[in-house]
Amino acid sequence: MRTRLAIKIHTILERFFPERRVFLKSDTDTRFVRLRPSTQLVALTGSTALIAWAIVATAIVLMDSIGSGNFREQAKRDQSTYQARLSDLSAQRNGRAEEAVAAQERFNAALKQISLMQSELLQSETRRRELETGIEVIQNTLRSTMMDREIARDQVAQLEGAEGGSAARNSATSSAPTSILADALARTAAERDQVIVDARDALVEAEELTQKLAIMQDQNDAIFRQLEEAMTVSVAPLDRMFRNAGMPTDRMLETVRRGYSGQGGPMMPLTFSTRGEEPSADTMRANRLLNQMDRLNLYRLAAQKAPFANPVKNAFRFTSQFGFRRDPKTGGRRMHSGVDFAAPSGTPLYATADGVVTNAGWGSGYGRLVKIQHEFGVETRYAHMSKIRVKVGQRVSRGQHIGDMGASGRVTGVHLHYEVRVGGKAVNPMIFIKAANDVF
Repeated sequence: MRTRLAIKIHTILERFFPERRVFLKSDTDTRFVRLRPSTQLVALTGSTALIAWAIVATAIVLMDSIGSGNFREQAKRDQSTYQARLSDLSAQRNGRAEEAVAAQERFNAALKQISLMQSELLQSETRRRELETGIEVIQNTLRSTMMDREIARDQVAQLEGAEGGSAARNSATSSAPTSILADALARTAAERDQVIVDARDALVEAEELTQKLAIMQDQNDAIFRQLEEAMTVSVAPLDRMFRNAGMPTDRMLETVRRGYSGQGGPMMPLTFSTRGEEPSADTMRANRLLNQMDRLNLYRLAAQKAPFANPVKNAFRFTSQFGFRRDPKTGGRRMHSGVDFAAPSGTPLYATADGVVTNAGWGSGYGRLVKIQHEFGVETRYAHMSKIRVKVGQRVSRGQHIGDMGASGRVTGVHLHYEVRVGGKAVNPMIFIKAANDVF
């Protein structure tokens, strides 16, 4: 059966590939090579496969060359876009810096204006108290003058009655000198007229002082309103900023108040009365303003101790935000407890607030790690450094160079992992960074 099938296949192949002989002739001999149909089929198949492979390989090389050109163009476009983005970020950073400087200048100007308004308020309050004292003296003088006038009227009536009685008894009093009585009556009338004039003048002066006092009260009310608006605009953003950062504002301000021993200090309430009287509405209003100014001053001191600064001052880009994200190593979803700044290796890193270094070494997953403990239970962490430039126990200041950016630990590239923890709990560092840009 196999022989018949082989003969049949051989017959079919001979139709397309008839047997051929290749003669090889030399000087002394002649030989030939017989090419059977099967041999020709194998040779044709091999040649076809070789040509097909050459065509496919050539096409692949051409496509790869074309693709490489496209990739190069895309890389150039990406590089241009990245450079443009860096320029935009640099311009935004410069703009933020200018806005921060302008905001600081406005803040200082507002403080100066508040100080001037406070001085004017105290002066106007003193003048008001003086006017009230003057009015009280005038009222007392007026009452005394009115009493003198009544006494003078009684004396005139008595003298007039005595004069009538003496006329009726002319014979009994003919010896009394009438000139003395006339002089006494004239003096009494003059004193009466003077008392009336003085009383009128006192009433006019009292009315003028009342008008001046009303005008001064209106001025004081305007000054109070301006001060209250300035305090609201200044204190409310600071209070909201600290609360958004998760910081206990009341306990924080109390800590600052206890530890503050420089110039200024807590402002004492105003006291104008020494007679044990209840404070007036203006006095209570002024005391509320002084308390707000004291709170503003304490917030300013607290802000100097909190990490309201940027750990990277060179050009950088944010590569990962705070919150849940896809893990770059495992691909799973997990919490990212900080923010990532990407920049070249060796970029200087700076402390964001005054504090004490509590860790300066290798940390699991963090690589080379620096921890700094600040006031109010705040801690900052700087991870994946290439070099650490501080030691444990060292006291550092805001803006001090503490290390260099690197790629140590569990990373996919060079960057800084920056964390802020309040009471041991991780909070979003962008709250502090944005506050430093927007408020200060």
